[in-house]
Amino acid sequence: MDAALVWFRRDLRLADHAALYAALTAAGRVHCAFVFDTAILDALPDRADRRVEFIWESVAELKTELEKRGATLHVRHGPAQDEIPRLAQALGVAAVFANHDYEPAALARDAQVARALRQAGIAFETHKDQVIFEKAEVLSLAGTPFSVFTPYKNAWLKKLTPFFLQAYPTEKYLGRLAREDAQPLPALEAMGFQRTNLRTLGIPAGMSGATKLYADFKKRLHEYHERRDFPALKGPSYLSVHLRFGTISIRKLAREAHYAASRGAQVWLSELIWRDFYFQILHHHPRVVGHAFKPAYDALPFPNDKSLFAAWCEARTGYPLVDAAMRQLNQTGYMHNRLRMVVASFLVKDLLIDWRWGERYFADRLNDFDLSANNGGWQWAASTGCDAQPYFRIFNPVTQSQKFDPGGKFIRKYLPELKGCDDKAIHAPWTLTAEKQLQAKAVLGRDYPLPVIDHAIQRERALTLYGRAIKR
Repeated sequence: MDAALVWFRRDLRLADHAALYAALTAAGRVHCAFVFDTAILDALPDRADRRVEFIWESVAELKTELEKRGATLHVRHGPAQDEIPRLAQALGVAAVFANHDYEPAALARDAQVARALRQAGIAFETHKDQVIFEKAEVLSLAGTPFSVFTPYKNAWLKKLTPFFLQAYPTEKYLGRLAREDAQPLPALEAMGFQRTNLRTLGIPAGMSGATKLYADFKKRLHEYHERRDFPALKGPSYLSVHLRFGTISIRKLAREAHYAASRGAQVWLSELIWRDFYFQILHHHPRVVGHAFKPAYDALPFPNDKSLFAAWCEARTGYPLVDAAMRQLNQTGYMHNRLRMVVASFLVKDLLIDWRWGERYFADRLNDFDLSANNGGWQWAASTGCDAQPYFRIFNPVTQSQKFDPGGKFIRKYLPELKGCDDKAIHAPWTLTAEKQLQAKAVLGRDYPLPVIDHAIQRERALTLYGRAIKR
């Protein structure tokens, strides 16, 4: 094959890149491209979207690295289904290479691209890259997809061999990149977007950002199992947004976690396996997009009080851990994983709001939003999904706060209006007398909201609502 085009998507790196390796070993000249797809961008509700800026920064770095090698990155702004076939024809390539995407909208887009390329006599070839195992690679002994995580994990680990973890040695073949003049990179503003607080927050983008974060996490990996549930501690890897946009290889992370002999590494590997698990759920059960995995729960009669939903979104529920978590999300685009479970449970089982409302709010605001994981996590919390917590298990937001932020350090960071409360009262400031509230400068109804609901009462309402759904 004389020439090929690699279409970068959720894989903004040069190292250990399946589609890039396939193209480099198949063609004499390899061009590279990225499309700021207006079909995705135009649907975003906010023109100051950290994800777009993160992608832009990562694309800029990828382009620079290619240009150091005498190549370039063709960057387009428009509908990908039009831009890729047009570019492929202009470059005269025989094939376009890309990595698999698994989301329904992406599959539809890729089908359109494949048709357009086929009409032009150009092949379209895709490869597995963003997961270790995909689609039907891990099945039960009966040959059916798993819907419970632990058996899936056991089968995943049993199937795992060094072959599935080895890196694609792209570096050996980068000399086959097409020699081209540098191409322009559209400015964020030219695409209708604005700079955000991404840099102020210290969220490093690109391959270099992923490398920096991972190097730091490796020092803490062996303590991961002890620190991961405490939002005031530096416990997580903070690599989720990098996995989302592929600035680091999942094979690299899974390989190092698998071979590290520590409890922390094993627990972190389980989290990476959960990621594969939700990808395969989306593949086998695409109806989960918009529907409960468990059909009996598909039409739970949630009251869906819009004022309560607004209080949750705006971090004024009167429950400090919930509000601190929502402020973290609103201010940074990130939320600690333990807190994602807490606020999801609170929305669905305390406020009695449909889980899909929360799922959409997260989708609009999370830097690391990934359809399969976001949907899986929300359905887990709502007890509507595969291997979800039983509906009668309902997080108590106060005891969760006392257990995972015992000194109130995380709460004080995001709710400075409560910093005068002692370590006990900060979890439930309504327990303070009026005099103590004045002393703490945390008067309820003035400095901080009164609780919008009573957890004990709402818990009983949730149990009744779910119980009736089961009995139908």
